[in-house]
Amino acid sequence: FLIAMDVSSLLLDLKKRADILGFDSFGVVNASARPDLEGKLNHVLDNKWHADMEWMHTTKLRRASPKVLWPEVKSIIFLGMSYAPDSDPLADLKATSKANISVYARNRDYHDIIKGKLKELAGLLVRQGSAKVQGGAEVKVFVDTAPVMEKPLAQSAGLGWQGKNTILTSRKFGAWMFLGSIFTNIELPESEPHAENCGSCTACLDICPTNAFPAPFKLDARKCLAYYNNEHHGPIPEKYRKPMGNRVFGCDDCLAVCPWNKFAKVTSQSKLQARDAHILPELAQMLGMDDAQFRKYFSGSPVKRLGHSRFLRNVLICAGNSDDQALVDPATQLLAHVDPVVRGAAVWALSQLLKKQVFEILCKRNSVLETDSDVLAEWEYSLGNDG
Repeated sequence: FLIAMDVSSLLLDLKKRADILGFDSFGVVNASARPDLEGKLNHVLDNKWHADMEWMHTTKLRRASPKVLWPEVKSIIFLGMSYAPDSDPLADLKATSKANISVYARNRDYHDIIKGKLKELAGLLVRQGSAKVQGGAEVKVFVDTAPVMEKPLAQSAGLGWQGKNTILTSRKFGAWMFLGSIFTNIELPESEPHAENCGSCTACLDICPTNAFPAPFKLDARKCLAYYNNEHHGPIPEKYRKPMGNRVFGCDDCLAVCPWNKFAKVTSQSKLQARDAHILPELAQMLGMDDAQFRKYFSGSPVKRLGHSRFLRNVLICAGNSDDQALVDPATQLLAHVDPVVRGAAVWALSQLLKKQVFEILCKRNSVLETDSDVLAEWEYSLGNDG
């Protein structure tokens, strides 16, 4: 074991290096500090709030306990990096002919940015710790994609608290913080857990356009727009299409409305600042992209993980909400798309943009009735509603 002075020196060096690497928050939690994680996770799964994200169920044993994920872990270092925007994302909802991309996805994929920095910091931990720990120091680095319940663990590490919208919230950085963790077999002193500071505020719950919060601090993904336009495969359920507005990827409403954001400074990381091309691009431009153009345009972005077809599905739903007649022609072109989900979304978009009689003529002219049964059902449903 490290002696007390060695631990203090090691933590000081790690914190200094973390600051140089651009991390805004640093804290340590004992790997066994949250025995309540299993109960929290089971509550979500039992209520089916995880929707179709079956990976939450298949990885639940590892997700519920860091020591199941890695039995040798003793301490977890949590690091936070602000990605606070320079403008109010809620204002972007008014640009109905533009593609609204979530703040976190307007530049490089944060997984790649943060993981590289974590690996450098973990290397310092191994070099300094191995000389002082029998058997040597070991580490594992995780950024979101591993089965780690990051937010409650980060709260115990003192980085912030889980707000009523379930997002980790900070007094200094509001709701805009990326998280990463370094698991280690070195036992380090724990940080002071952060107290919950939401008080009586319910702004994040009240603003949700689909009432996705069954209670404060609980989220039902089956009602969440970010789930449907990010994780969901297949058609967007009809009742969530109008609420999607112009959100082609993600939804920032419950983050952006948080009063603690007033203390957040714009991120200092250039790779996390929005690219101009990703700030409200034209829906018409997005509809006209082929697969190669989509991949090039969103190279390095989290949006690319959607794939071209699911992206078009989202853009078509937003086009249907736009009331922009200039989008009729590009949406019509997609009635012949190879993917039936895209064709179905094109049918719905046109049903919203055109008067009923014009819509019916257009669909017949484009042989929608000769396509698969799912698209036919979409056509018949749309005809049964006022366009």
